[in-house]
Order: sequence, then C-alpha cells, then structure tokens
Amino acid sequence: MLKGEKYLHVAVGVIKDKAGKVLISLRHNKAHQGGLWEFPGGKVEAGETVEQALRRELKEELDISVGLVRPLIQIKHQYTDLNVLLDVWTVTEFSGMAKGCEGQEFTWVSQQDLAKYSFPAANIPIITAIKLPSEYAILNTATEDILLNNLNQILKSGIKLIQARVKSLSTEQIESFINVALPLCKQNGAQLLLNSAVQNSDKLKVDGIHLTSKDLLALKQKPTAYSWVAASCHNQQEIVQAEKIGVDFIVIAPVLATSTHPETEPLGWDAFKLLVNQVNTPVFALGGMQKKHLNQARQAGAQGIAGITCFL
Repeated sequence: MLKGEKYLHVAVGVIKDKAGKVLISLRHNKAHQGGLWEFPGGKVEAGETVEQALRRELKEELDISVGLVRPLIQIKHQYTDLNVLLDVWTVTEFSGMAKGCEGQEFTWVSQQDLAKYSFPAANIPIITAIKLPSEYAILNTATEDILLNNLNQILKSGIKLIQARVKSLSTEQIESFINVALPLCKQNGAQLLLNSAVQNSDKLKVDGIHLTSKDLLALKQKPTAYSWVAASCHNQQEIVQAEKIGVDFIVIAPVLATSTHPETEPLGWDAFKLLVNQVNTPVFALGGMQKKHLNQARQAGAQGIAGITCFL
C-alpha cells in the first residue's frame, strides 16, 4: 500500500456447505461493480475487528450465524474509482438457512464451477485460494524406488498438491517416474507439479510447473501449458516478478532454519508476514515447517505450508 492511499477495508466470507460448495451473491446493478458475482461481506466499521465485521455482515445479508472461521487471503486492489482491501476468511461452520435479506440473488457453486461466473477483478485471487489446499508436499531427489515410496506415503496422508523436485535424475529416470507418478496422483485427486530445474521439464506432461527463482526472473510472461504455475521467492524483487507475470501461487522461503540449507539465514515469522502483505497471490511458507506450523502460517496471511519431510 503506497503512502497516502486510502483503502476501503472489507471483510469477505468464503462460506462452504457440507458438500464443499461455496455461496456467491450477485451485486445490485447500481452498486460498485454492479451486475457481477461476489463473495459476501461488507465494510469493517470503526472499532470492529475483521471477524466481528464478518459475523455482523453475514447475519445482516444472509441471516446466518457464523461459527468456525479462519483467515484465507488479504487482497489490495486499485480500481479506477476505488481502492479496496479485502480481508477474506473461510467460513466452515454456520447455523441458519441462508436467504437474501437485501433482495440479492445468491447461489451455491462447486469450486470447479466458480470460473463460469463473472467476478470483480479483486475477487479473482480468492477463487485461486479456494481451489488450493493448505499443504504443498515436495518430493526431493532420491532413487526412483524411494521417490515412489514417498509419493505413496504423501498420497495416503491426503495431500492434494505435490511438487517433484528431482533435479539430479537423468532424463530417462524422470520420464519413467512421471509415467508412474502422474496416474497415481490422478487416482488420488492430487495435482503434480514439476520443478523447472528438472531436465526437459517443459516437455513433460504434468499438471503444473514450479519455477525456480532464477527461471522466474528470466520470464516475461506466465507459461500457458499448465493448470498451475508456481514460483519460489525469497525477496521482494522475486515477489514483484511473480505477480507481474501472474503465477497462481508462490512459496516464500526459508521461514525457519532448515537442514537442507543450513547456511541460509531464515526470515522468521515477522519478516515472512511483511512479505506476504505485499502480495495478492496465495503464499505457502517453506523452510523448517512442521504440521503444527499451519495455523501460525495462516495467521501470517499464508495459504498454508510446504515441506519435504513434514508430510512423510
């Protein structure tokens, strides 16, 4: 946020029902960004916390009483006529039957169908965050047998987003591994990304590409052949580049000390949070992560955690 600029602070709710569908509502034609669909919420009033504002707004708009909530993502967006700060929270528990108390149309939509609806530009990163899980597992270089064993462990634990960082394998070994790993991931409803440093990574059929910081800085536009494009970032320059080309999510590292890079000074949670606050893209925390750190990462504004050993 640039000095002197004022942002309208808005609490936004991503409300999920038991089937995982998300509630969206249609903005009145005369409202700002009228005629477009949105995730419900409203202005944070003076003296209110974001959570208090969210509970009040959803009661007023939909007549539901909010139970369990957690932070999802913060987005700063500048329209030509208005600057908004969207404080987005996931609502997984509520009571009451939703109804349009302000005469607004609303509907429940599957996560896959959200792309069929027209949203204000500021809402687009919210849709990405909704589709992403909170855990991102990294398969590090090993023999093919160990890799497959680790992959099976990760899939059995329910992880749905996986990166293959198998940089030291030969082209033949990589192709052999992908030929087995990709169908395994499909069977388990998981997405498989390949690290861009892997030999011939641009020629292998996978769900996504994870850009190294070096490859990220060399690009002028987002690769288009993938469902997911991610990037590794360690500083503000790399974060700016990631947003410039429009990657789907980023990984910021190292947050804590890590045995794989003991010589690298960790960012710590405070510095990590400052970096997250500069980006409108979902962020995963990497470096020394354990499952117990998930809530702390979310409180710092992250989508979730990434790791090599913590999911094995």
